[in-house]
Amino acid sequence: MKLQVTQENLSKALGSVARIANTRNALPILGNVLLKTVENRLSVSATNLDIAITHYIGSKVASEGAITVPARLMQDFIASLPSGIINLELDEHKLHITADQYKSTINGVTADDFPVMPAITDGTAWEIPASVFKKGLQQTVLAASNDEARPVLTGVYLHSHDGMLYLVATDSYRLAEKTLVKNKDNVSMLIPAGAMQDLLRILGDGDETVRITHDDQQVLFKVGEVELVSRLIDGAYPDYRKLIPAQFEISATLSRDDFTNITKVSSLFARESAGSVTIKVDEVSKLVSINSIASQLGENTASASAEVTGTGEVTLNSRYLLDALHVLSGDKVIFQFNGKLDPSLLSDPKNKDYKHIVMPLRS
Repeated sequence: MKLQVTQENLSKALGSVARIANTRNALPILGNVLLKTVENRLSVSATNLDIAITHYIGSKVASEGAITVPARLMQDFIASLPSGIINLELDEHKLHITADQYKSTINGVTADDFPVMPAITDGTAWEIPASVFKKGLQQTVLAASNDEARPVLTGVYLHSHDGMLYLVATDSYRLAEKTLVKNKDNVSMLIPAGAMQDLLRILGDGDETVRITHDDQQVLFKVGEVELVSRLIDGAYPDYRKLIPAQFEISATLSRDDFTNITKVSSLFARESAGSVTIKVDEVSKLVSINSIASQLGENTASASAEVTGTGEVTLNSRYLLDALHVLSGDKVIFQFNGKLDPSLLSDPKNKDYKHIVMPLRS
């Protein structure tokens, strides 16, 4: 293998893929990246057996070949080089790298030992605008669970319902649902949240479309010159729509910035009680007030003006509330609930395509 690439392109490709290479895995080679010539391009790949990412970059190939090299070393070394042309030349299992006044040799491992993710040979393929998918992921993936004891909740549920495509995630304490686009196909995929976070890092603001190809076991996302393949989670997603109340007795519409600020201030006093804050909505005073108590430190009440219907209070986790407020995109937010033991809903009054449910805490 002998070729030339630019430092910028190789560094970007390694940045895309190297983060999933894991040196702590039982298979040492999974801590490596695979460098392989494909026609007049260099493919840079890494996998942890559940997720595989391949980034293709333009190169001037003099001779074909493939090798795997330690991901962390390769990424840090290439990122440290000055911009310009880099020469890569393989001599048996040694990769010689030269650039300007830099010369280095990295000992590699034969590419034959590198695992290959099974190809999707008979899958369904379709496209979605990259900006729509990126926004949807940003607003939902945060609600997925980290608890491996309930695998289905560690995924993001991409599915169609009544002619629309949805992204959903829940950890049973909160739930985020985003309506994406119209979709006539029957889509139902449970994708690991980790894969979706990696896809978010890959999605740039300039990308036009995401091409999605899937079968019953895997899904492939193609964005520009990057491909991400992930295994799907096996299992039935809970019927989450039953959690979303059809109507609400108590509703407050207020500035998202004001709501965020009073929640932040109250959360400082809520650390002792695992983030627990009590939100009171008052129709008479037209205020939303948040109270938090720390027995050792003191207590706090912060309020904001709002358009209010109904009076009541509910106790929520302040971190979950802040997470929801940060991913909402409008200037205003509607906060709705029915009673102390019922779910609360946060949404944008001007845009009904996103719902964020937060379950109450027992006060």
